[in-house]
Amino acid sequence: MNEIFLDDQSIRERFYPFTLTRHVADMRVGITTIREKWERVFGVRTTDDRGATEGIKKIPANLIPSKEMAEHILAGKDLTDLPVRQIEYPWHIFQMNDEWVRLDFELLTRNKRSEPISQTNRTISPGSIFVEEGAKVEFAMLNASGGPIYIGKDAEIMEGAMIRGPVAICDHAVVKMGAAIYGATTIGPGTVVGGEIKNAVFFGYSNKGHGGYLGDSVIGEWCNLGAGTCNSNIKNNAGRVKVWNEFQKQFHFAGTKCGVLMGDYVQTAINSSLNTGTVIGTCVNIFGEGLTTKFVPSFSWGRGGKYELEKALENIERWKKLKNQTISSNEIRILKHIFEETKLTPA
Repeated sequence: MNEIFLDDQSIRERFYPFTLTRHVADMRVGITTIREKWERVFGVRTTDDRGATEGIKKIPANLIPSKEMAEHILAGKDLTDLPVRQIEYPWHIFQMNDEWVRLDFELLTRNKRSEPISQTNRTISPGSIFVEEGAKVEFAMLNASGGPIYIGKDAEIMEGAMIRGPVAICDHAVVKMGAAIYGATTIGPGTVVGGEIKNAVFFGYSNKGHGGYLGDSVIGEWCNLGAGTCNSNIKNNAGRVKVWNEFQKQFHFAGTKCGVLMGDYVQTAINSSLNTGTVIGTCVNIFGEGLTTKFVPSFSWGRGGKYELEKALENIERWKKLKNQTISSNEIRILKHIFEETKLTPA
């Protein structure tokens, strides 16, 4: 088995806030993370160890592999003349999600047979719906005419849910009663969702369990969106949306639609209103009247306060226990570093 070095040293700053807590290759786009695409789909072993890369092929970590690319690498060929696809900024995650849900669906389901779809469901284009072992889907509406629907292992789609592909509901995720999910959306592993969702990517283990709209957005891990939380995804004048990058200390244009880019361990109070193109750092507790600012720094508490580190760690531990997990020493180390480096100066 060939091994590649996924290099993110020169590109990490582009992907704030998600690279505060993870390697670029561990971001999810489509059904799987970039690393999983290389390892699970194409059988290429990956490493992040800069001290052990002699003789190992170096690949930019934001490069999303194709079948042709993997074949080139396994054959020891150069990628110079091969067309490649890569994400350059965090909003590309939701902008490219349609394409990658489709490609991942094809790769993950090739030569496999779907579990039977219960006759209690209403389906359109059932041949483009794939249900993994242990998934529970009853009395739902599944429309795959516009793109495939992937339902992962032990996932649950409750009665009355309406799903229009391309959509991925990953392992152990839950779609609650009456939810309306439009493509191109990915509900990451262990995530619970309800309400209305369109063209959004949840990395995993987060909750949007109640009503409220989320669109053209990326949500990190271990977030909880309070009931009625909504985001704006387009400006009132339909103009271009500016998005703040805290690493680079500058705004970038992200197109005409961009909702919220939310880092890990963020909680929003009920009826929170998230501005168009809002960027939220790591470990934030949002509450208070009115729209959020365009940039909410890590460890923000309400409007202008700072989240105490020990309180934040205690709260994270409680949220993780709800999903039978616990905070690791590495997570604590990373969060302590972010806390020490953060200055609460909203853009």
